[in-house]
Amino acid sequence: MSVTTPAPKKLPPSEHVLELIPNGVSIDALREKGIIPIELRDSCMVVAASGVSATLDAQILAMGAGRTASVAIYPETEISAVIRNLYDLKSRVGAETLDAIESVDDLSQLARQEVLSDTVDAPVIKLVNGILLEAIRERSTDIHLEPFEDKLLVRYRIDGVLHDKYELTKGHQSPVTSRVKVMAKMDIAERFVPQDGRIGITLGDRAVDIRVSSLPTQHGERIVMRILDKARGLLTLEDLGMAPKEKERLDSLIRNPHGMILLTGPTGSGKSTSLYAIIQALARPEVNIITVEDPIEYDVPGVGQVQVNEKAGVTFASALRSILRQDPDIIMIGEMRDFDTAHIGVQSSLTGHLVLSTLHTNDSVSAVSRLVDMGIEPYLIAGSLLGVVAQRLVRRVCPKCRKESPAPAAMKKYGLARVFKGEGCDFCGDTGYRGRFGLYEQFDVTFEIAEAISSGESTATLKNMAKKNGMRSLLELGVESVASGETTPEEMIRVVGEA
Repeated sequence: MSVTTPAPKKLPPSEHVLELIPNGVSIDALREKGIIPIELRDSCMVVAASGVSATLDAQILAMGAGRTASVAIYPETEISAVIRNLYDLKSRVGAETLDAIESVDDLSQLARQEVLSDTVDAPVIKLVNGILLEAIRERSTDIHLEPFEDKLLVRYRIDGVLHDKYELTKGHQSPVTSRVKVMAKMDIAERFVPQDGRIGITLGDRAVDIRVSSLPTQHGERIVMRILDKARGLLTLEDLGMAPKEKERLDSLIRNPHGMILLTGPTGSGKSTSLYAIIQALARPEVNIITVEDPIEYDVPGVGQVQVNEKAGVTFASALRSILRQDPDIIMIGEMRDFDTAHIGVQSSLTGHLVLSTLHTNDSVSAVSRLVDMGIEPYLIAGSLLGVVAQRLVRRVCPKCRKESPAPAAMKKYGLARVFKGEGCDFCGDTGYRGRFGLYEQFDVTFEIAEAISSGESTATLKNMAKKNGMRSLLELGVESVASGETTPEEMIRVVGEA
């Protein structure tokens, strides 16, 4: 056996490597040893490794194919990338896996296993692992398992939009549902009560948390899995993609020593991501930051984070009362859901704390009327509220298949003659979109606006005052993004609406 020097060419495609792996050798074993077969030369198998220390392992691998071994030195990162692709190839849901599921009877004995593995035998485990891996590979944020009268539909939410992925037979419903519930440590015997669970999986050196929710429906349990990929990391304020003016205004807003800042928008509009970005910008050794969240999505270094647990009596309101005895400088409340939470938040902002939270409203100015509806006095809102940011996430036109086209009639009234659309390609999964960016409508509470809030002025009046003060609406920001070619008219209208 000879040891070669680093090969001058790139490693072959993963599909080629998969064909060279001898029968009986698992990808798990290759990952453990850090080697892969890359070429057959007469009676020799060329094995890629990151160092000569893998010589013995390479010999054993080649012997499985009845050949001698020659080691080619490649960077460890390149070998690891090929191995990850091998898992992707083998994890795709095949017909043989679906057919074999009918034979799974002992659902209670389905053990929780490492997801990134190709050595599991139970077909239902292979299927669920494949669904999870493919969802993560396709940048999905949610997986939906939706039971109907004659089928189980698997859907992925990618870039904020649901896509049908698999249509499984009704016979797959029970084993797939039970497997997910076992992984999430939920009660598989209880099928008529909503449950929540959490799955922690590893993909090699990559940690992924999955929040699981089950809901009894007419045709069985409906399961939604929210994927929190920690490898993507927390976004900073710079990463949010705010327009320069909005970024400058938000920077100024969060530097206030006390007061209340609210982020508004529908579910899935990125409010929590923005809150985490603000917290990171404010986190310093001399500042005590405490949060109350449901759930805690990411660990933020240097920040005390409290998980809501209503069964144990830890609600947003009760946790806030305890937090105020912990000498905080900045308090982050995951969501203002009721009067108690909002009242304590307002009182905290009036007694020297900076309070950050979220609220469900359609635009930024409506946050004032929402707080009034919750029972907060207008004069307290006027004295505490620093500003409100309403946000939406809009899909970005795919850069690979982006083409210019005439503007539709709906856009011509805004003075646009040309727009950009994605034709659809492999890079974007034939959707014409790849990734998302945010639109941020920022309502700053000036002295004059605070006076108007205290006097009980209408939302329309407050909105006109804010526009005179420089606020740009979500619609204006959306039209601007269409004009710059970042998104399409259809996507902007879907997310923001029309005037």
